[in-house]
Amino acid sequence: MRPENPDSAGATAPLLPKFHSPESPSPRCLTSISGAVFNVSTSMVGAGIMSIPATFKVLGVIPGFILILIVALSVEVTVEFLLRYTNSGKSVTYGGLMAESFGKFGSVALQVCVMVTNLGALIIYLIIIGDVLSGNQSEGTLHLGVLQGWFGIQWWNSRACALLFVVLFIMLPFLLLRSIESLKHASGVSILLAVMFVAICSAMAIHAMWEGKTQRLRLVPDFARVSLFDLFTTLPVFATGFACHISVHPVRAELARPSDMSSAVRISLVLCVVIYFAVGFFGYLLFGDSIMADMLVNFDQNSDSAIGSLLNDTVRLSYAIHLMMVFPVVNFSLRVNVDELFFPRKPVLATDTFRFVSLTCVLLAFVYLVAIVIPNIWYFFQFMGTTTVMCLMFIFPSAIILRDVHGISTRMDKILAVLVIILAVGTSLIAISYNVYSSVSKK
Repeated sequence: MRPENPDSAGATAPLLPKFHSPESPSPRCLTSISGAVFNVSTSMVGAGIMSIPATFKVLGVIPGFILILIVALSVEVTVEFLLRYTNSGKSVTYGGLMAESFGKFGSVALQVCVMVTNLGALIIYLIIIGDVLSGNQSEGTLHLGVLQGWFGIQWWNSRACALLFVVLFIMLPFLLLRSIESLKHASGVSILLAVMFVAICSAMAIHAMWEGKTQRLRLVPDFARVSLFDLFTTLPVFATGFACHISVHPVRAELARPSDMSSAVRISLVLCVVIYFAVGFFGYLLFGDSIMADMLVNFDQNSDSAIGSLLNDTVRLSYAIHLMMVFPVVNFSLRVNVDELFFPRKPVLATDTFRFVSLTCVLLAFVYLVAIVIPNIWYFFQFMGTTTVMCLMFIFPSAIILRDVHGISTRMDKILAVLVIILAVGTSLIAISYNVYSSVSKK
């Protein structure tokens, strides 16, 4: 999320219930439907895009595309659940809907899920930045980072040292800003860099296809290499990639016509389906079965020309800098919600310098240490996608429909809600069980 991504969707979303009259328009209701489409789309297209090609390696191209469509349709259904209850009740936030249906427990449960999701997103960001700068070693293959490619393998460009420099001298100054408004220029730069990344990747894949240097694609799963249960481990990656539910209410609040939100979400989903399939297809086409969980790692490959090497480094650095710019925005939401959960009776965080700086440093240190200890984004996508993201995207909206405090759910609504919950819980349990079994069997 840029979230959601795990990523930034929670950055501006009020998570605790704030009751306003639905008839009273916000003074900032100036956003058009095109602006809403942009905001929702950017909340979905985050770090999850790096692992989409790896899912095609497991699923094959055709099942991969089908699963993308299934997840997108499920998201459309559950967003409609949230919007319907927003239009019928007093609450205009996700947290407010949970509070109306399940009381204080509901709003706190939502807040905890958002915090865990954002924390996981920050760890994923640092892992990807570490992969870009210092490389990654997996399955006996060493992939050099940009710094190692330029200067050779040195102690100072190891993952621990490179990330420590980035954390202290690039991220920390941004994290110490008290207002999220101060981060608007960083957010603008991050969006431009993400667009540049997608454009360059697509151009490289098309050029490689023209020269006949692309890899052979697998259209269906190869069960000689993967098991049936491996297929379930890909769903959390797609779920994380389509997570936009936390951003729905803040975007809706700024629409000139709130009724346009449903259309905006549908258009955003279509755009993201196209983007994810294109990135998955072209990434898999470029690297084939050698694709890593973090696609950026694969761009260390030797190029036949100086221009090719420059493009490889540009692709990696553009997305790494993009994540450095998004990191403070996601951290802003995480820090505020951690403070509200653990210090509910304290004054506003930004007015307490000691608490503000201490909480910032503690969260940053924790994220840094975890990113060093577990340098693989696949594990975090698995964890988030099977737990908190599933709750935010599927379980909580469906539970609101089944609770039906306003008596507006139809029989079909409740059937869909039950099916969504069964799908979410069932696939999550299978994925978690298989991951645990695989981990134990390897020991």
